[in-house]
This record gives sequence, C-alpha cells and structure tokens, in this order.
Amino acid sequence: MCVDVKLSILMPVFNEEATLAAAVKRVLEVGYRCEIELVVVNDGSVDGTRSILDSLDDPRLVVVHQSVNRGKGAAVRTASDRASGDYLVICDADLEYAPEEIPALLEPVLAGEADVVFGSRTFSGNTAFSFWYVVGNKLVTLAANVLFNSYISDLETCFKLLPVSLYRELDVRSAGFGMEAEVTAKLLSRGIRPFEVPISYKARTRAQGKKLTWRDGVEALWILGSVRARHRRSGH
Repeated sequence: MCVDVKLSILMPVFNEEATLAAAVKRVLEVGYRCEIELVVVNDGSVDGTRSILDSLDDPRLVVVHQSVNRGKGAAVRTASDRASGDYLVICDADLEYAPEEIPALLEPVLAGEADVVFGSRTFSGNTAFSFWYVVGNKLVTLAANVLFNSYISDLETCFKLLPVSLYRELDVRSAGFGMEAEVTAKLLSRGIRPFEVPISYKARTRAQGKKLTWRDGVEALWILGSVRARHRRSGH
C-alpha cells in the first residue's frame, strides 16, 4: 500500500565511479511504501562520475553537477535545496550502507512514532575497517550525550531521516563531514531525540576510498561544543 508521503533520498558524490552506478540502481530498485526521488549531487568529481550520471535515465532521478569540490555537507545542502519530498534521508554512494534498509527508517514515521530516525550501526570485525575508527565514533557520540544529556548510539551514521523542512531550519553550515555532528547537535539542542533503528554496515578501507580521518573527529567535537555553547548562551 502506497502512503501519501514523498521521500527524498540525497546522495552526495565525490569520485565514486567504482560504486556509483550500483548504488543508484540499488536505491531505485528498493520497494518503498511511498513516492521517492533520488537527488544526486556530483561534488566536483574528477573521475568518471559525471559521465556515469549523465548516462542514467529515470524520472525519479535528479542530478546536480557542481564544478568545484565543496565537501559532503555542502553537497547535502545543495541536495536538500532541490528536494521536493516531505522527508529526506542521506545515502552515500560508496555502498557502506545498504539502500535496501531505507524503508526500515521510514516505518516509525509512517506509524506515527517518530519524525526523526537514525540508523544505528553495530560494529564488528567484518564491519569496521579499524579499531580507532570505531573508538573515535564512540567518543564523539559519548561527547554528544554528555553535552546534551541524551542517549544516542551512533552520531556519525549517514542514515539520518527527518522532515525536509526541519533539515532546512537547522541551517547546517559545515561543508565537510562535520555536518553529521552539526545535524545531531542541533537536533539534540532542540530537545529532539532521534528514534533509532538497527542497520547493517560495511566500512571501506583507505585503499578502497575511505575518506574520513581523525581530523574529522576533532572537528566533530569542536562543532558539538560550539552548538552547546550557543545553546547555553541563548538561555536553554
């Protein structure tokens, strides 16, 4: 049964020619209970990304090419500006996350149980490319919980589903991977506690194109502290 909700799936892309075509195909082939669109932003890729996207033809597909690489956060912002759905979810093109699990994130919304849903990853030997990556994620998540008196389990998850109007209100300014911390911090500072659903995950290695580094973890901590400080100054 199709419900009267439209979901915009946002896919920021930078040099992902190895997995892009498969990622788009898998997203579009999923059986959704609602209307969807896939908004792909080519963030200044210098490989074959542009030609791959230009060869695709699906009425649900919206493609935006940016001539200069500006970062994941900036690409998602561009995609959210183009989104025409009621809700959005971010889905990277690297296939670390399974597009087939997107409907599970939408279910709590359709059931009236939540407006904001995070996909929570369980890390294990075959899903994490390094010990320090997992520890860094857990430390950043712990910092968010301490600063905002919350209990979430995976701040850095890419699978964040929320109303398009709310995402625009958050006015996310982080151009790079810091957008994950900024989105989460701004939601928590508003008293919004995401509904979490378990998802699978399989991290790439550096050799396979993993882009996140320890510097992104430091930036995430700084963003969390900055949002909390602004929130405190506002009297909350």
